[in-house]
Amino acid sequence: MRAIEITQPGAPDVLRLCERPVPEFKAGEVLIKVHAAGVNRPDVFQRQGSYAPPPGASDLPGLEVAGEIVDGDLAGSRFSKGDMVCALAQGGGYAEYCAAPVEQCLPVPKGLSMLEAASLPETYFTVWSNVFDRAHLMQGETLLVQGGASGIGVTAIQLAAAMGHRVFATAGTDDKARACERLGAERGINYKTEDFAAVARELTGGKGVDVVLDMVGGDYLPREINCLADDGRIAVIALLGGAKATLDLGQVLRRRLTVTGSTLRPRTVAFKAKIAAQLRARVWPMLEAGRIKPVIHQVFPLEEAAAAHALMEAGSHIGKIMLRVI
Repeated sequence: MRAIEITQPGAPDVLRLCERPVPEFKAGEVLIKVHAAGVNRPDVFQRQGSYAPPPGASDLPGLEVAGEIVDGDLAGSRFSKGDMVCALAQGGGYAEYCAAPVEQCLPVPKGLSMLEAASLPETYFTVWSNVFDRAHLMQGETLLVQGGASGIGVTAIQLAAAMGHRVFATAGTDDKARACERLGAERGINYKTEDFAAVARELTGGKGVDVVLDMVGGDYLPREINCLADDGRIAVIALLGGAKATLDLGQVLRRRLTVTGSTLRPRTVAFKAKIAAQLRARVWPMLEAGRIKPVIHQVFPLEEAAAAHALMEAGSHIGKIMLRVI
C-alpha cells in the first residue's frame, strides 16, 4: 500500500510517500480501506519528534480515518465487512489501509461525505472527553474555547452551542473571530488586540466563565484563572504556549477552581469505546440533522501530506485540514 512515513524528525518535508505492507489487524480490530484521513496537531508533534506513538502503535502518522471495513475481528460488533465507517486510530491513518479497534469505529453519519466523516473522530472524541466528561460542562453554564478556529475549536463551539450553552472563543484575527461567531460563538475575541479575560468577565456580567477549553497552556493559565467563575474548571489539552505556568493558588482555594488535563492517545480502548458510545447516542443525531457540521478548510491528496502540515503550522486555516486517499 501507499503510505506517508516520517523519515526523520524535522520540518514538513521529512514526510515522504512510501510503500508499506498492508497492516495486520489484531484481536478486536478491523482493517479499513482508507478513503480520507484527517491532519491533526498531534501528527505535527509526532513528525517533529516530540510525540512518540504508544507502544505497539504504527509509526505512520494519522489518528482519524474514514473508509470501508474490508476485514477484521467483527464478532459481537455492530459492523460487517463492507460497512463505511470513520474511526479513531492509534496511528497509521496516512495510508491506503489502516487497522483500528472496532470499538473506536462509528458509522458514517447519514448525509456526510467520506472526507467529512474522516474529519470527525479526533476532534469529537477529544472535545466530548474534555469538555463534557472531565470539565462537566452543565446546563446553563458558559464555555470559553481557546483557538476557536482550529479543528478542536470549531467542534467545541458547535457542540456546546447546539447543546444550549453560551460560548465564547478566541482567535488570532478578526476574520477568524467572526468565523467563530458564525459557527455559534456568542463572541469571537481577537486575542492579539483584546484581553480575552477582561472580555469574558464583561460578557458574563463579572461572574466569569464556567469552563475553559485550553490548548495553549503557558502564560494563558493565570489569565484563565482570572476569568473563571467560582467553581470554574479549566481543561488543558495541549501546550502550544509552553508547559510551565505560575498560578495564584489562593484563588484556586478560595473559589474552588479546578485545573485538569488529559491526552487521549494513550488511553485504553475501553475508555475510548465509552466516548464512542456517547457520541453515537448524543452527537451523531445532531450531525445527521444538520445542527452541527464538519468544517473543512482544505483537502490535499495523500502524497501532498507535507503541504498539509505546512498549512497547519502556518495557522491560517479555519477548521480541518484533510488528506484524500481515494
